[in-house]
Amino acid sequence: MHQTSKAPPHLARPWLVLLGFMLVLGPAALLAREPRALSEDDVAWLRRDGFELDSATVTRYRELGRSRFLDEQLDDRGDDQLPQPIAALIASYEVSTKPTEQLLTELRDDQEKIKNMPDGDDKNAARKAQQQHGNDLLQQAQQIEMLHAIYGENQLKEQMVWFWLNHFSIYGAKGRVRWVAADYVQNSIRPHALGKFRDLVMATLESPAMMEFLDNAQNAKDHVNENYARELMELHTLGVGSGYTQQDVQQLALILTGSGVAPLRDRPGLQQHPRYAAMFVRNGMFEFNPARHDYSDKVLFGQKIKGSGFDEVTQAVELITRQPACAQFISKQIAEYFVADAPPPALVAKMARTFERTDGDIAQVLRTMLDSKELAASYGKKFKDPMQFVVSSVRMAYDGKPIANAKPLLNWLNQLGEPVFGRLTPDGWPLDGAGWSSSGQMAKRFEIAGAIGTGNNRLLTPEGAPKIGGDFPMLTTKLYYDTFDPRLSSPTRDALAKATSQQEWNTFLLSSPDFNYR
Repeated sequence: MHQTSKAPPHLARPWLVLLGFMLVLGPAALLAREPRALSEDDVAWLRRDGFELDSATVTRYRELGRSRFLDEQLDDRGDDQLPQPIAALIASYEVSTKPTEQLLTELRDDQEKIKNMPDGDDKNAARKAQQQHGNDLLQQAQQIEMLHAIYGENQLKEQMVWFWLNHFSIYGAKGRVRWVAADYVQNSIRPHALGKFRDLVMATLESPAMMEFLDNAQNAKDHVNENYARELMELHTLGVGSGYTQQDVQQLALILTGSGVAPLRDRPGLQQHPRYAAMFVRNGMFEFNPARHDYSDKVLFGQKIKGSGFDEVTQAVELITRQPACAQFISKQIAEYFVADAPPPALVAKMARTFERTDGDIAQVLRTMLDSKELAASYGKKFKDPMQFVVSSVRMAYDGKPIANAKPLLNWLNQLGEPVFGRLTPDGWPLDGAGWSSSGQMAKRFEIAGAIGTGNNRLLTPEGAPKIGGDFPMLTTKLYYDTFDPRLSSPTRDALAKATSQQEWNTFLLSSPDFNYR
């Protein structure tokens, strides 16, 4: 009898072998799958949550899911850690290694030295060198902010740092602001970006940058300067038409007398006035000098504030930030940045209620917005401002690869008209798309998309080194196919099909409406 050959039992039923392996490995192996595909809603939500997608963000989102991902961001327990090469680049900047007081002391010494020089070419050259030094420090502060925006793990926080820098805007080229701009971001804005709004207002109030920019450093009894008091209410907390009066501005200015920048030498006379010495306040480079303060009683929003020194300032900030108008104004500004140029009133009202209920908890206001149906209804309709465009382009193109030179980033923002610390007036850059969508703006974006997409830039070349050539980003990656490709519009898809090279394809994608709207 003819006998057919049989396969060995372990090959005859391979699925039994596979099942055996899984039983040995445990239930985790049974549940293991390819990472889940992101839905269209996931991708759109992530593009609002951060400056733009990169592989690390997508991976973390897949691991945690939206709820836990958002919890992790809003908890803000990290130390804003950056990739080692980026941290090393920032550490190479003078402004990140020298304390603010040392920078200002060196500036004072240089100014005195120049003042005592005889008139002539040497004095002019020394003055120019000092100005260039200040410009260099400001550029370093600008680069630090952009590097954090591109490489920061907590992208929601990075967006809020940029939002608050614009909301509490300072002009870097004014006076000594160039020397203290980096301190403003790192010590006033960044630690409070997701905290209590009241604490953020106090931190900006006590910053030497704000005191210098809005002139409160010159605000003293008998020489009252109302500039900061007015902007504190109009631009920072309550908004125009919120009910405060000129008398409220005048009273707040009196409350703020004596608040300014600490001198770089000991203040004389305090030892001879024990009453003043006990009321003196010093916090970093912020000083409340009781000898310059108006101690009269004040009335702010109908509430009496007894003349008592620095306590008046904290009482005033508490009173202002608890006004319903403050909750409404700040919620509307945040919604305008994230959601729509004219945010839905119902959404703003929900956010304002959260603001009031949580005593100005920024993280909870953001949660209300990011969980809202109004946000979901706005996907694909919010036009990126220049900062968002430049940062998102580099994030998408280089996908975590460390750049070695951040100066091209500053040049591109300058060309697009939105330099960091570059707004001359204290109202900050426009939040609406109309401010950034002119034909000239779009032509410039196409040029910058080309510089990034072709690699025709110096991002990978350390400053002062010969240009590294032949290195352009590859945007046709798994990240692109998993997130962007399935959702491209027909016009963008048609344009990409006409590209004759990878570099041209990159340029077309980064300049497309699909990329410039989020």
